[in-house]
Amino acid sequence: MADVRPFRALRYDVPDLGAVVAPPYDVISDVERREYLARDPHNVVHLTLPDDAEQAARDLAAWREAGVLVEEEPSYWWLRQDYVGPDGVARSRHGFVAALRAQPYEEQIVLPHELTHAGPKEGRLRLLRATRTQLEPIFLLWDGTIEVDGLGEPDLQAAEAKLWRLDAAFGDALTEELRDAQLLIADGHHRYETTIAFSESFGDSPWLLAVIVPTDQEGLTIFPTHRIARAVDGAAGQPIDPPGDVLPGPVLYRGGGRYELLEGEGLDPEVVAALAPEGVTYTASREEAEAAVDRGEAEGAFLLRPTRIEDVWEVARRGDVMPQKSTFFYPKLT
Repeated sequence: MADVRPFRALRYDVPDLGAVVAPPYDVISDVERREYLARDPHNVVHLTLPDDAEQAARDLAAWREAGVLVEEEPSYWWLRQDYVGPDGVARSRHGFVAALRAQPYEEQIVLPHELTHAGPKEGRLRLLRATRTQLEPIFLLWDGTIEVDGLGEPDLQAAEAKLWRLDAAFGDALTEELRDAQLLIADGHHRYETTIAFSESFGDSPWLLAVIVPTDQEGLTIFPTHRIARAVDGAAGQPIDPPGDVLPGPVLYRGGGRYELLEGEGLDPEVVAALAPEGVTYTASREEAEAAVDRGEAEGAFLLRPTRIEDVWEVARRGDVMPQKSTFFYPKLT
């Protein structure tokens, strides 16, 4: 069963919360990292992307001593993110914030849907060992519905993210409702697996910070991640006219206004992965992908349709995983 509990938060107590928050570590470029580090001496990137893990641990201890971070009583929180997607549409996404006990995938309680890589997990494990603190939430989906009314003014707000502390009775009711739930990792596979590895090393309970998002809401969206390939390795498809915003399938853009519709088994990311392109980088912007080819920086760009949430569930429930960057749940968690 899913083991969900209230958590003891370390909360920023600073004049400008917006100056100290950031997206997850794995979507921050080197340039953006430098910008966040310079933005505020207490920006969370000093902890999540430090020069070394031991320095992050020292900073964390110093911030707690100085009162920059204060410890809350155990509680549940409710998160709302108001955002405008890459398609220009304004939406709101809601989720329940709690401590979740990480359990091996074999238990079929928490399911993965993407492949992970050793490098990021090694770095996250060093950081977790040094700080013994979950510095970022992971993003999980629950195939259900939660209604929360009468929240009033948020307790915390930074950029598009708003947080409300929930009363114990409501949090306990949610815990009971989630007890028999199956959860799907939307974002945070490396941190989830790192938490299990950490607990095995230290004999601790593998608890992590989780935002559990019900799938029955209009604000939960998946956008595509396109592939820019240095070499397309002989991939070929049926030539088509330039497609509009809605793609007819996975499309290879060769530059100069030339598009080809690809055929293959599976979802769009699986079709492209089977072609084994070389030197692949990723972007959420179709325009950026096509421009890279037109500038001669890549041989081709693979343009993908969004993966549907129901397809992600189907892959996960049958015990399979999808290629890297198969889903782009927007926005990332703050």
